[in-house]
Amino acid sequence: MNVLKRYFQLILVVLAAGSIYPLVYLKQNYQETILQVFNMDLTQLNTIFSILGIVFVVGYFPSGLISDKFSSKKLLTISLLGTAAGGFWFAQVPNFTGVALIYCIWGVFSVFTFWSAHMKLVKLLSTPEDEGRFFGILDGGRGVVEALLATISIAIFAHVLGGSDAIADKKDALVTIIYMYSFVLVAVAILIFIFVKEDQKTPANDADDAPAKEKFHIKDVGLIFKNKYVFLLGGIIFMSYAVTWTIYYFGGFMETNVGVNAVKVGTVMVIVQWMRPVGGIVGGFLGDKIGKRKILSIALIGSAAALLIMAILPVGLGATPFYILVVGAAIFIYAIRGTYWSLLGDAKVDDKLIGVTIGFASVIGYLPDIILPLYNSALFKAFGDNGGYNAYWISNTVFGLIGVALIVLFGVQLKKDNAKEAALKKAN
Repeated sequence: MNVLKRYFQLILVVLAAGSIYPLVYLKQNYQETILQVFNMDLTQLNTIFSILGIVFVVGYFPSGLISDKFSSKKLLTISLLGTAAGGFWFAQVPNFTGVALIYCIWGVFSVFTFWSAHMKLVKLLSTPEDEGRFFGILDGGRGVVEALLATISIAIFAHVLGGSDAIADKKDALVTIIYMYSFVLVAVAILIFIFVKEDQKTPANDADDAPAKEKFHIKDVGLIFKNKYVFLLGGIIFMSYAVTWTIYYFGGFMETNVGVNAVKVGTVMVIVQWMRPVGGIVGGFLGDKIGKRKILSIALIGSAAALLIMAILPVGLGATPFYILVVGAAIFIYAIRGTYWSLLGDAKVDDKLIGVTIGFASVIGYLPDIILPLYNSALFKAFGDNGGYNAYWISNTVFGLIGVALIVLFGVQLKKDNAKEAALKKAN
């Protein structure tokens, strides 16, 4: 498969990843409207997202199992169509029970059938020389797609609403954008089904003299539990992902601690959102040029430094230093997100086990989704709003440094094992 074809298929995977989650997380931009239109309160909505989180965590590992048993192309197509179907139901404005069921459906199709399959496809499309940039483009490109779709949806919402504050008009506007996202998913599903090749036709397997693709067997799962690199990768992702969580709290910090008004906070956070392609794509390219572990370590150290300065810098200095720190931290954070999965290529995992490896590492790596909300609640309860943010920044400085230590350990072990393998080859 030539380079152009690989990048074309990568773009299709990016479109899939960038279009499947905005519908699931529609509350990010339309929370109050959703509450009004669906006649729910915030507690009910949080309950629904707690259910979604459970479905996610339960789905990560089996998502790896099915991605090794079935075609990634077909899994992505089914995932996009299944999520779209949930969207069409959501547009009918069902009751609370119906909404809860829809989110369960979305949880299944956006993680169980999708997560490991799309990550595996990117891994197989890449080569050792461009693995970093492929994962960087995946995360950064996903950010571009999400930002573009959000911009279009807001324009449609404003046009349909027309300045009205009536619930009926808000319902029409919300339903319109739900249909928009759903039809986008159907369109992307068709593109995936037509143009994405099956797993066995990816670069690692499409040479004329390549051996036949080994089939995955359930007994092979045991090999993952014996692989130290998989556990180290899970730990690295855990610490890295924990640091990336801070980005969701920047807006509240600027408003609460620094005293910035909501409009300026919104402007800064839009800039932050557009840092995702910058950090993700640039981080991925630099990872291939300089070294994936080195770039990830630099990004973690950069984030840790920015967070520590944010925690100790006097707010009396004004908002500008904090604007710079927030945007700078965002670049590092998105570089982290764009590079930590690129270490998968160094984990000494056979192609037939890539999916289950991604699933298992995801179970470990994304545990912060469950732990951090509880941890943050405890911090804010103990130190108050102002002190809670500062304690959270300091905690993540520590998480970032632990992540760097795990990366160093990963590299040391890899160097030792590579030396042993080289010695054995020489001896034979």
